[in-house]
Amino acid sequence: MDFWIIFSKLALLIFIAFTCVRAEVSHISWVVFAILLYFCINITLNIFKRISIKRILLFLSIGISITSYFEINSLFILLLPLALIELTADFFNKKIIILLISIVPILNIYETLQPLYGLVSIFCYMIFTITSVYGDRLLKDEKQMDSMRKTLQKMTKNLNENTEYIRQSEYTFKLEERNRISQEIHDKIGHSITGALFQMEAAKRLIETDKLKATELLQNAINISKDGIENIRLTLKNMKPPSEQVGIHRVKLMIDEFAAKHQTKSVLTHDGNLDIITPIQWKIIHENITEALTNTMKYSNATLVSVELKVLNKMIRVEIKDNGSGAEKIKKGLGIIGMEERTASVNGKIIVDGTRGFSVTTLLPIHP
Repeated sequence: MDFWIIFSKLALLIFIAFTCVRAEVSHISWVVFAILLYFCINITLNIFKRISIKRILLFLSIGISITSYFEINSLFILLLPLALIELTADFFNKKIIILLISIVPILNIYETLQPLYGLVSIFCYMIFTITSVYGDRLLKDEKQMDSMRKTLQKMTKNLNENTEYIRQSEYTFKLEERNRISQEIHDKIGHSITGALFQMEAAKRLIETDKLKATELLQNAINISKDGIENIRLTLKNMKPPSEQVGIHRVKLMIDEFAAKHQTKSVLTHDGNLDIITPIQWKIIHENITEALTNTMKYSNATLVSVELKVLNKMIRVEIKDNGSGAEKIKKGLGIIGMEERTASVNGKIIVDGTRGFSVTTLLPIHP
C-alpha cells in the first residue's frame, strides 16, 4: 500500500521539478529546498507507526504545499490532494467525502491550474482507494494465514502427542502381554515340567531296586509331559488370533492412519463370513487398498474415502471409492497395473471407474 502512495508523491515531485527547470525559474534553489523538505517529511511519515505523529507530519506536508504555492511556485499545490486524502481517511469512512475534501481547494487556486489540480486529485484518490482495498485484503489474508498457521501448529502438536500416546500404549500393552505369557508359562507349563522331572528322578533311583514302582513313576512323568505339551498347544492357540481378525484389523489400522495423516474422512464397512478369506487373499486385499489410498492422496483431492468389503456367495468384493475429481479417461499407471497383476495371480479381477469420483473394485473368487 505505502509503495504506490510514495510512488505517486515522487511522480508529482519529479513533474514539479521538471516543469520548473524547463521554465528556467529564477529561484530554483528554493524549489529544490521545498522539494527536499517535502520529501524528507513524507519519508519520515512512513517510518513512524503512531497515528498522532503521522497526523502531525501530514499537517506539515499540507503546510509546505500551501506555503510553497504562494511563495515559491504555484505547481506545489498539486501535492495537496494526496496529503488531504491521507489525513481525512482517518476520520471518514465514506470515500465520496474524502474525494470532495481533496477537490475543495480547487475553488481557491489559479484558474489555469484548476483542470490540472482536479485531474491530480482524482488520480490520487484512485491510487489511494486501490491501495487501501489491496492493503485491507492483504491484511485480512495475513490474519487468515496467521490463524491457519496457529491451527496447523496446534494440530501438529496434537498429532505428535497422539502419536507418542499410541507408542506408549503399544509399549505398555506389549509389556503386559509379555508378563501375562510368562506368568501363564510359569503357572501351567513350568509346574508340569517340574513335576515330570521329579517323577523321572525318582524312577532313576528306584530302577535297580523296584522296577515296578520305577515304571509307574515313568508313566506318570509321561502323562504329566503330555499334559504340559497340551497346555503349550492350548496357550499358543489362545494367543494366536483368527486370520480374519488379523486381516480386518490391519485394514482398519491402515485406513485410520491414512485419515489421520491426510485429514481425510474414511469409512470402513464389511459384511459376510470373513473366515472364508485366505491369507493370500488378505495380502492382496491389503496391498490393493494401500495402492488405491496412495492414488487418492496424490491425484483426487478427495475429502472422503470409503472402503467396502463384502463376502458374497462365490466371490469377495472390495471397493475403495473417493469423492474426488475422478477421471473421464483412465490411464493405467504402474499402480493399477500392479493391482491387476497381483489380483490375476489368484484368478481375480480389477474394475476401475472414474465417472463419479474414483473407485477401484477388487473381485476375488471363493474356492470351494
